[in-house]
Amino acid sequence: MNKKIVKMVLAVAGILLVGTGVAFNAAAALGNDPVGIVYDGIRNTANLSSGQLGMASNVVNVALMILIFFMGRHYINIGTFIYVIPYGAAVDLGGRLYAALLPAQALPVRIMGAAIGCLLLYTGVAMFITADIGLDPFTGVVMIIRDKVRKQYRVVKICFDIGCIILGIVLGGKMGVITVITALTAGPAIQFLADGMKKRMKIDG
Repeated sequence: MNKKIVKMVLAVAGILLVGTGVAFNAAAALGNDPVGIVYDGIRNTANLSSGQLGMASNVVNVALMILIFFMGRHYINIGTFIYVIPYGAAVDLGGRLYAALLPAQALPVRIMGAAIGCLLLYTGVAMFITADIGLDPFTGVVMIIRDKVRKQYRVVKICFDIGCIILGIVLGGKMGVITVITALTAGPAIQFLADGMKKRMKIDG
């Protein structure tokens, strides 16, 4: 199969997993990841229901794309658009899937739901990175900040995630144990998964 087609399929599949993972974490109500907490905060501020988290995520991603266009448009490419278009629908679908598979809200069920959410999130991001067709809006903003302050990416990324968590909390987003876990484990886990995928799939180039 053509490498470009493989990359596109991998990217779209990754986005669907990311959106579903964010929805599972939100539905489990044990806290959101640093990006998800911003979506949840915007949803809360706009008085949207929990089922409208996908709509809130679309608003945030489109706003970030506009920001990137004016401040660093070279970071906008096909991958950015591919990320944004299905993302909100994936979040909404993930919320309905969680309700269908894990209707009970007992703590053990919520813990399982959050664990599944983190796994889907990490795997989806790793797939999108492996596809290597562009940057998602949040990463694009991180890159712009990195260029402006001239610091290493990992330093900017950590500060950016902390800023997202603070902003999300101020807006009323749900913070909890998953927020801390994802902040500490997302980077290493995603890097491990992405490296493994690249070696197995050999789709570079």
